[in-house]
Amino acid sequence: MKNILYIPLFLALCLLSCIEKKESTPEIKKKPNIIFLFTDDQSFKALNALGNPEIKTPTMDKLVEQGVTLTHAYNMGGWNGAICMASRAMVISGRSIWNAQSISGNYSKDEDLDKTWPKLMQTAGYDTYMTGKWHVQAKPKKIFNHVGHVLRGMPFDTPEGYNRPLNENDTLWKPWKKEFGGYWKGGKHWSELVKDDAVSFIDSASLKDDPFFMYIAFNAPHDPRQAPKKYVDMYPLENISIPESFVPEYPYNETMGAGRKLRDERLAPFPRTEYSIKVNRQEYYAITTHLDDQIKDILDALEKKGLKENTYIFFSSDHGLSVGEHGLMGKQSMYDHSLRMPLMVVGPDIPKGKKIDTDVYMQDIMATSLELAGVEKPEYVEFNSFLNIIKGNENQGFYESVYGTYEKGAQRMIRKDGYKLILYPKSTKILLYDLKNDPLELDDLASNPENTGKIKSLFRDLIQLQKDMKDPLDLETIYKNSL
Repeated sequence: MKNILYIPLFLALCLLSCIEKKESTPEIKKKPNIIFLFTDDQSFKALNALGNPEIKTPTMDKLVEQGVTLTHAYNMGGWNGAICMASRAMVISGRSIWNAQSISGNYSKDEDLDKTWPKLMQTAGYDTYMTGKWHVQAKPKKIFNHVGHVLRGMPFDTPEGYNRPLNENDTLWKPWKKEFGGYWKGGKHWSELVKDDAVSFIDSASLKDDPFFMYIAFNAPHDPRQAPKKYVDMYPLENISIPESFVPEYPYNETMGAGRKLRDERLAPFPRTEYSIKVNRQEYYAITTHLDDQIKDILDALEKKGLKENTYIFFSSDHGLSVGEHGLMGKQSMYDHSLRMPLMVVGPDIPKGKKIDTDVYMQDIMATSLELAGVEKPEYVEFNSFLNIIKGNENQGFYESVYGTYEKGAQRMIRKDGYKLILYPKSTKILLYDLKNDPLELDDLASNPENTGKIKSLFRDLIQLQKDMKDPLDLETIYKNSL
């Protein structure tokens, strides 16, 4: 009788012990999901929450409120007019600009593909996905587990999109006219196409246990700047300001490699008029607000599926854009409006509503995501994780100066200690700006003899940066009679 009573009592005690053990055993935390929201040609000035009261970007503003904004994020530039190509090659490979160029056409071997960002994420068990603009030599389907639409460098444009508007009577082109193709080619606006892809993947990913990495690359707000009419109507021309740096034509545009024949510069007529700049900025704002709404749908889907709490979101762009500043239209310059882009980070344990002015490169996002994923950064990855910076160690930046380049011989730049030195080697032109007192870069100080020492000091630092970057241009020989 005693044995009969003992058996169920023993089983009950074992069951109670197992329950207590299960409750006391910490649950294994799933690795965080990581989403990279990537826009095209979006300057740091094209965000309401970052100081532009004219533009409407409520979703992007919410990312600023919910996370950390690195207000001084840069792209190094480009080796040709397509600055986006160099920027994207750097972020996928982790290499600085000239090293990225040297390998960009060599993605023919598996060992080269294995060194790319998505492949590194896969080593940590991540299910990887991309949709949208690519513009990198490596084939997406060879490095991502899943691929949506792969879009070209820019939407197909038409001649009507250039050299306009000539005046107020020049009304042939309108951003909502689908007959001009561009973003409308295929029937659905490309920003909406990318949004739909991303939402579909989030729906499927919510049913799986694997962490995911999403590379969501919009073409917007790159030209042709097209959007539905309701978005254009949000921006009456009388409410659009002319940039303080506006001039009818940039005086050094030809010598710096961004002259009248460059594709981007042909978007507006020469000489620039205030009316043409207002219209171009109106369209730039409209396509950005339309883009903002697509991003909202993606973030809403993430929250609806209960994934937001364990997801880090990086938002940035490949570079900035002039849209009339300094008499320029494109991004082929060393001015901040073209080198700087927005960069926000939202996610678990990320401070909210914090802005940090430590210098970083946009491509540091790759190394930061590797740290979050638990992937040891390979030696060949030259960029750095800014995770410590956004979590409180703001003075532990990695870069004493910022390097900028355009083509092999057209432009060079160094940004250091509150000053910027810009060189146009083809004409040995030198520009110097005091960024603390002149953030819009309106007053060139290079001709003042008092600044000779500062110019020489920055020049020496730039030479060292060239060596670090494997820059092929011999500035010392070019400027030997100028400094």
